[in-house]
Amino acid sequence: MAIVVTRPVELVSYGDREPRVNIIEKTDEEILAIADPLWRDLVKQSNEGRYGEFVRNFSTSLALAMNQVAVGHQFANSELARNLSEDVDNLGVIRRGEHVTVLYRQRSTNKAGEWLGRLVLGYEDGEVRIFGASIF
Repeated sequence: MAIVVTRPVELVSYGDREPRVNIIEKTDEEILAIADPLWRDLVKQSNEGRYGEFVRNFSTSLALAMNQVAVGHQFANSELARNLSEDVDNLGVIRRGEHVTVLYRQRSTNKAGEWLGRLVLGYEDGEVRIFGASIF
């Protein structure tokens, strides 16, 4: 049996808005339990070219900033974006301000090599949302 010790939750005050939990206060294990399924879902939706499903967990600001035409073009024409492997490794968690960045070693099913995946998470309206996602 494992004993899990968690740090106290820090509530962040936003004037007249409700206080909320700051994601940087979560442990790496808690963050990865949230991030890994989100990353797997992004990989799946990217491979299938399903834009609407791909952006469903994005923050409002990220979803509005996305150019649907450009993303659709990427899904249609990027060999990497449509052939991401489920073979992925977590490389670590970086905390900054009100967001965490989770880094992944991403592979392709038909291109040799490895890519760096980046997933930025934070809270929006009391829910963890994606504030950035990319593969380099």
